[in-house]
Amino acid sequence: MTYQGNLVKMDGTLQNGEVVYNLRLGGSELRLNDLLGKFIQIHYMGKINCVVCGKEIRKSYGQGFCYECFSSAPEADECILRPDRCLAHLGIARDMYWAENHCLQPHIVYLAISGGLKVGVTRLSQVPYRWIDQGATHAIRICQVPNRHIAGVIETFLMPHFGDKTNWKKMITNEALDNIDLVNNKEKAINLLPRELKRYGLNDNNIFEIQYPVNFYPQNPVQINFDKETLVNGILTGIKGQYLIFDNQKIINVRRHSGYLAQIQFN
Repeated sequence: MTYQGNLVKMDGTLQNGEVVYNLRLGGSELRLNDLLGKFIQIHYMGKINCVVCGKEIRKSYGQGFCYECFSSAPEADECILRPDRCLAHLGIARDMYWAENHCLQPHIVYLAISGGLKVGVTRLSQVPYRWIDQGATHAIRICQVPNRHIAGVIETFLMPHFGDKTNWKKMITNEALDNIDLVNNKEKAINLLPRELKRYGLNDNNIFEIQYPVNFYPQNPVQINFDKETLVNGILTGIKGQYLIFDNQKIINVRRHSGYLAQIQFN
């Protein structure tokens, strides 16, 4: 079967503790879990369209934006990467309507195990989807706050102690990290906060566990970049985070290629 369309972020939902992935492509929706164990081929067609305005572009910025949208669209605002710099609570944003629905909503600050221990921020409504996107196997909520700015301020206090990046190689090889105690690290995190931020700490120590549809993890993953190669193929052995994993050690980050026109074939 053949499907063609512009790539977008894979949608992952939890069913009985395991992630089920779907990919919207060219008006169709593929249930990717059903493709495990099958030979699939993804061919980049040499065309990119901006994920916001649809304009054809030679180079994408951020995750699929043309330069104009990267500079003006609310989805690419500075606070997406730096929540502490969000100004929506002061009435300042590229688009206040968008900000009211994204920035001025309850947020959580969390710790997650995703190739290592990291601190992060997401809207309350994005739990557990944000963790799935990062390939996190375990997560715990530290604080719940009324807006993105406060969440970002808390994250800034904690980043020097926990880091805020996903180690993609360790995440994709499923390196064992059984020695990380999330409850103790949460307590440490709250104790690091100044008094005015401690009050946002959550009492529950519920640990979220996430299983991914992976038959085999690569030992020496080779990440494919469609800006350099136009084809990736092999037997699909797993899906984790936003990565497709193939039996030949090759992997591809689907979200990284948002807006790229691709053709997917499988039997």
